[in-house]
Formats: sequence, C-alpha cells, structure tokens
Amino acid sequence: MIYCKKGLSLNLEPLNLDPLSVSQLNNQIKSLLESTFISVFVEGEISNLTTHSSGHIYFSIKDKDSNISCVMFKGNTYSLKFKLEVGQKVTINGAISVYTPRGSYQLICSKIEPSGIGSLALAYEQLKKKFQALGYFDSSHKKMLPKFPKTIAIVTSATGAAIEDMKKIANHRWPLTKLLLIPTLVQGESAKYDIVNSIKYADTLKADIMIVGRGGGSIEDLWAFNEEIVCEAIFNASTPIISAVGHESDFMLSDLVADIRASTPSNAIEISLPSQNDIIFFIDDLKSNYQRYMQNIISKKTLEVEKLKEHFKQNSIHIKLDNMQNNITNLKNNFNRELINIFHKKQNNLNIILENFILNEPSKKVKKGFVQVLKNNMISSLEEIDIDDIVEITDAKVIIQAKTLSKIFY
Repeated sequence: MIYCKKGLSLNLEPLNLDPLSVSQLNNQIKSLLESTFISVFVEGEISNLTTHSSGHIYFSIKDKDSNISCVMFKGNTYSLKFKLEVGQKVTINGAISVYTPRGSYQLICSKIEPSGIGSLALAYEQLKKKFQALGYFDSSHKKMLPKFPKTIAIVTSATGAAIEDMKKIANHRWPLTKLLLIPTLVQGESAKYDIVNSIKYADTLKADIMIVGRGGGSIEDLWAFNEEIVCEAIFNASTPIISAVGHESDFMLSDLVADIRASTPSNAIEISLPSQNDIIFFIDDLKSNYQRYMQNIISKKTLEVEKLKEHFKQNSIHIKLDNMQNNITNLKNNFNRELINIFHKKQNNLNIILENFILNEPSKKVKKGFVQVLKNNMISSLEEIDIDDIVEITDAKVIIQAKTLSKIFY
C-alpha cells in the first residue's frame, strides 16, 4: 500500500535504470559501511574463537540477540596482553570492513580489553594459573643459594640506578664476590626477548647466582617480567635465580617462578651475599668459643693427669713394697697379739682347771668316816643296795669290794 498527500498524484511507472552487478552492489555497501563506521567501540561475549597459523585471530562477539564476526590481524595481536577465551566479555576498538567476494562484513579489531578489568590484570591471572598448573611455582623445583658465592651474574639495565646500588651494597657486604653484568633491555615490547637471551647467556657462565630484575616503574614498565617466555627461561635455567623487580609492593610472575624473590634489586644483593661484619662477629665468637672449649679441655686433661699421677703413685712398686712391708709388720704384730691372747686364755683355763682340781681333790672333799658306794660302777645310796649285792666302797685312798649280808632300816 502506498500513501500520498491529498491532491498529489504518484507516478508508479518504473524508472528506466540499468541493474547493478553483485560486485558493484557489494562495493557500494563496502564504501558506505567503511566510511560510516570508521571507528566503533563495542562490547560483547567471545565465541567461535580460532587462532590461525598465520597469527591472525578469528572469532565472533555476541549478545543475547545477535553476533558479529571479528578478526584481529597479527600486527595488532602484539598489543594483546591477555589470552582470548570463549565466554569472555570484552570491549573492542575497531572498524567495520566488508569482504566483497562474499558480501559479508566483519569487525576489524585494533584493541581488545576485558570488560570490567584491565587487560594486564587479566593476563597476570591467566598466566599465573597456567604456570601453577605446570608446576612452575612448586617448592620442589627451587634451588638453594650458596652461602659464599664466588660469582653473581646480574641481568639488568647497564644504565639504571639499580645496578649502581647493587655494586655499592656488594662492595660493602662482601667485596670478594665477582659481579658479572649482562646489559639487558628491561622495558618495552622487545624487552622480553632481550631478557630471555640474557638469562640463557648468563646460564652458560656457570655463576653461583643469577639476579634478574630492574628498578621500580609502572605495571606497564615492569610487564616484561610477567611475560611467558621470560618465566619459562627462569624456570629452565640451571643457575639459582633471584627475581628482583621494582619495589616491595610489586609482585611479578618472575618472582613466583624464580628460586627466591627479592623485594628490590638491593635486597637481592643482600640476600645473595653474606655480611662481612656478621662474619667478623661470627669469627670472634668462634674464636672465643674455641678458646673456652680448649681451656675446658686443658683443665679436664690436667685434672685427669693429676689423677693418673696419684693413681700411679698409689700403684708404684715402692708404694706396693711399703704396703707389703706394712702388711707384714701388721701381720706380725697381729700374730704376736693373737699368740699372747691365746697364751693368756690357755693360762686362764689352766688356772681355772687347777683351782677346780684343788677344790675337788677327794682327800679334801671326803671327811673321816664317810665313803662312796658304787653299785655296777654307779654311785648309789644305801637305800638302793639290796642283800647279796656286790658293791664297791671307796674313799680317797681305798677301794673295798663287799657283799651285802643284811640291811637294816632306822
């Protein structure tokens, strides 16, 4: 249906125009779109992501209602700090381009940022997860630092303030260690390649320790130490590595991969080298402890020698002869005392026997007219004697054998 104003007529006869070819139409559309959408800023979710062997990245971004094809050519991917993943929500700066052979249009991306978070922050988290999965942070891979390094290789800028500070601290702490500077580009897009090459070269020098780092700066300035190839070089190095990037608050992925993380380049030197003052104090303490220890040993040995001398004295042949002579003398004295005691005891016994003999002599015991009667060789009373018994009647001098003729009781 065609509407027109009242009083006006509408000529519906077709215009006599030559038709356009498909190519012509697509070229006109291309010209119109590319001149109109020179710069676009769009947000969407990534899908159909493909990275071509040429380095170009092809994908689509979509919302709930539609999608648009996108491409980021290799030349622009160098500015891409994080890894594109399906499902990521991103913002894109670019321009519309039409591919006339197919009559399709796509968004040519010059810059891609994650929505709601900086690209560097996202890249940091992505790489951190990747390295953690690969075991780059595991303590089992960490190498110990030697206590007294003879040589330290330093991968950093030759013109920065960091190297001068490191030299001063090294000279103050332990001037015996040799420092080998490998001048390295530590900032900018090509810095990561230079850092990798310097690490590989330093690893061939057979240094005791390698310090990789630089002074402070913005996250963009320090980013080379978050790059995947730099972290891989640190992980694969055979030399113990200290990562010393920026300030205390700066925390790079190289810090996590390295064997030890230092808060600053100056701190890296402090970690690497012993303090000569501490060693002097240690030697003084060691000397004092040694002197006390030796004095204790000498005192103990002196006491042992004195005891041995006393023991030897007690066990010498002269002491033994003296002891034997004393023993002989004591035995002799004891023998004499015992013999005298025996004589005294025997004399006492003899005296007692003599006294008993005197007291019990029959001639003194028996009164005149009294006799002793024996019956069967046993002393008996007269009451025990019967008629016709044969008895013995004795006194102190006489024994009479008699036969009992009679027995009268009173």
